[in-house]
Amino acid sequence: MCTFVRRIMHYSFTHFNTTVIHTKMESVNQISGNIVDVLNNRIYPGTLHINNKRITNITEQAGSQYDTYIIPGFVDAHVHIESSMLTPYEFARMAVVHGTVATVSDPHEIGNVLGVEGVEYMLDNAVEIPFKFNFGAPSCVPATTFETAGANISVDDVDALLQRDDIRYLSEMMNFPGVLFKDATVMAKIALAKKYNKPIDGHAPGLRGEKAAQYISAGISTDHECFTLPEALDKLDYGMKILIREGSAAKNYDALSPLLLVDAYADRIMFCSDDKHPNDLVVGHINELVKRSVDKGFDVMKVLRCACINPVQHYNLPVGLLQKGDPADFVIIDNLQDLRVLETYIDGFLMAENGQTRWPYKAAPMPNNFHSKRKKVSDFLLAAKSERIRVIEALEGQLITNPLEAKAKVENGFAVSNVAEDVLKLVVVNRYQDAPPAVAFIKNFGLQRGAIASSVAHDSHNIIAVGVDDADICEAVNLLIDAKGGLSVCDLSKNIKEVLPLPVAGIMTAQNGYEVAEAYTKIDKLAKSLGTPLYAPYMTLSFMALLVIPSLKLSDLGLFDGGKFVFTDVFVDETGDVRQKM
Repeated sequence: MCTFVRRIMHYSFTHFNTTVIHTKMESVNQISGNIVDVLNNRIYPGTLHINNKRITNITEQAGSQYDTYIIPGFVDAHVHIESSMLTPYEFARMAVVHGTVATVSDPHEIGNVLGVEGVEYMLDNAVEIPFKFNFGAPSCVPATTFETAGANISVDDVDALLQRDDIRYLSEMMNFPGVLFKDATVMAKIALAKKYNKPIDGHAPGLRGEKAAQYISAGISTDHECFTLPEALDKLDYGMKILIREGSAAKNYDALSPLLLVDAYADRIMFCSDDKHPNDLVVGHINELVKRSVDKGFDVMKVLRCACINPVQHYNLPVGLLQKGDPADFVIIDNLQDLRVLETYIDGFLMAENGQTRWPYKAAPMPNNFHSKRKKVSDFLLAAKSERIRVIEALEGQLITNPLEAKAKVENGFAVSNVAEDVLKLVVVNRYQDAPPAVAFIKNFGLQRGAIASSVAHDSHNIIAVGVDDADICEAVNLLIDAKGGLSVCDLSKNIKEVLPLPVAGIMTAQNGYEVAEAYTKIDKLAKSLGTPLYAPYMTLSFMALLVIPSLKLSDLGLFDGGKFVFTDVFVDETGDVRQKM
């Protein structure tokens, strides 16, 4: 193990729960091991000397032998903390266990619910723990004009946010049509980021060729939405940096990992999760991508550059890289093959040890914005207008969907779920005001009975539900209306009604993250007992309202064609534009 010359007892806390194994926080003034200097591509035995949160000196010890390695901390280069359903404080307590010391965090989820007030909530909560959150100014709130959000973040709001030192970049510019057509509001926000010399994040799934070049030429520097290698190569050729994403729903690592073989891209690739559910965060974080890459035979120094160095340099983060004068942020691992995280340090403080967080649970305020009234079963009826319907095809591990056409199943003049063909009713209910639900149909959820619902529904976070019949759908929706947000599962045939409440903006909870992970695992298991084969049914469901990801999606205002950026009817007439028939 590492040699600890002396630890200084720094903070004292009450033992809050079983996940905290110590009652005191500790800083260290010296620590020894095999130092992995990724910046200079070398490994050597040595000692870090630490004072006042920084590495004041590094002494090389030729001939010394250590059986552990000191590496820079991992950085998630793009994540929505809200998608973990946890506050920043609780997210950090769990992430440090896996060697994560920092994130590049886009707070546009809570921004869509509460506006600037939501962004400020994230900033205020984050400073309660010595984890290095790096928040951006949301660029697209609301994400589109084709849905109802809870707030608007204007050009003036973005201006005020970007002037803050704790806002480090302009968050993902999802309105790529606005960039291509030089929308005045979009271009004004981009101009502000340039004015304050802050990076601009991208979001342009499937954009290729001249359109990709035009989008990038506006000053947009990254993209985490590539789902094929040719797309990523195209954007790299135009000067963009690519974030390889592996989250709870979108899993692009296998498609994009060959980029790690190309020396020319060594400084232009990063790792990110984008969206990580709490049960997955218990298991791992960016460390999982590092381990998978090393297992594939990729050079460990190149992999660590992607996971630790490139995000810090691109976003100019205040995160240490194991250099003299740097903040004392680092991770102790067992070896460079297994990469088991033994300890995590931030600013010299021991944040996690042997798979346990050392920071205590702490309660937090719970702002919200939830005004929908309970619904009736009749609200979800959809009168049949033709024999055929458009169907959203959800894809495992992807945020994109395919547009299908199917024969409508009609009962008493109303289109209903066709369980035998796995074409189920999908609904979105406005949470901000009382309004009729939007209804469509979706394939690949595989439910045989019951319904599931969520008020985590990107990006406006209205209520979204899928189910086999209107009664179950209605009950699942009403469970969330009563709770003012959360996840629900309903199976009236077996008297199952379960809710995971999310009282912070209807998308998060301030409860202990490990307890939330346990509750999520329970409700996820109940959802899967209804027949869905999806790995993360709630995460997949949450993206079925994300209009800026093609192709078909559903907002509270209706079925949306993300390829054409227009609404389309659920029912297909004789002249209907059908992409693929079932």
